Amino acid sequence: MRQLAFLEAGRVAWQEAPEPQAPDPGGALVRPLAVARCDLDQPMAAMGFFPGPFPVGHETVAEVVAIGDEVTARRVGERVLVPFQVSCGTCVACREGRFGACHTYRARAGAAFGFGQAGGGHGGAVADILAVPAADHMLLPAPHGSASALCALPDNACDAYRAVGPQLTDHPGAEVLIVGGAAASIALYAVAFARALGSARVRYVDSDEERCTAAAALGAEVEHRHGHWPRRYDRAPITVEASGELEGLTAALRSTDDYGFCTAVAIHFAPTVPLPLLEMYTHGITFHCSRADSRRLLPVVVELFAEGRFDPLAVPTTIVPWDRADEAWLAPATKLVLERE
Repeated sequence: MRQLAFLEAGRVAWQEAPEPQAPDPGGALVRPLAVARCDLDQPMAAMGFFPGPFPVGHETVAEVVAIGDEVTARRVGERVLVPFQVSCGTCVACREGRFGACHTYRARAGAAFGFGQAGGGHGGAVADILAVPAADHMLLPAPHGSASALCALPDNACDAYRAVGPQLTDHPGAEVLIVGGAAASIALYAVAFARALGSARVRYVDSDEERCTAAAALGAEVEHRHGHWPRRYDRAPITVEASGELEGLTAALRSTDDYGFCTAVAIHFAPTVPLPLLEMYTHGITFHCSRADSRRLLPVVVELFAEGRFDPLAVPTTIVPWDRADEAWLAPATKLVLERE
């Protein structure tokens, strides 16, 4: 089969690889129909965070092509969403709903598709066939909708939802401040979710004109950032840090209102990151930093999509034919989608 592989920093290419064999009794083989590029994928391939070669891609909607003898909930020919993290569904962590912390599947970067050995060697979604373990647990039926929209749901949409959704459930109508930047699509999806879930006011800060225009179109009040980061912005009870910069992170934390919630959806790679802990202590700030738990959050995100309350394609999306994946994977785009014809 053919798969798109990261080879070295700044270089990806199509490779021939052995096709996965018949699935294990509880697993399935799926054929990806469309793959979205996660906000991490482009810098990961450009800078070479993990050693190659390995197949890329972990946001996908797919068709089931084979199932193991013990699979009962899924069927061949069904269109499914594949959570980007790999989990078993039966260990202690999974039984408690902490699927992203699955005890069965562990890896340095967390068990996931599209990260090579750092993710446990589970294969990548930009491929003709992807092997998925624990299919009854892992695979979710895809709702009606275009493949180019559905493929964004398993990761970046989940990440955006977890930054504002539970908080707005607990604090209906609360104001949201989103500090944009490195996690481009996640920040804009967060705007869309905040508006859909009833935030009375959504503010968006960024230095990029295209993203600011997109945020305004989604219903946010936009503040264009020029030059240095300010110490803080006007405070909001719910803040989202998507800049990926230390100064952006500290500005978001200082902009979180008393006893408010700040969620970092961007990844900070520095081994040590100074935080304004005394101010956070004084103001009672809750700070959350983690990967999104894809399998736990995906059913809620799917429901919002199916109800027409969330549309990933409302965010600027560049849709490219599957065969041009090697040209497009490293190219700039707020959201890139590869779609089979």
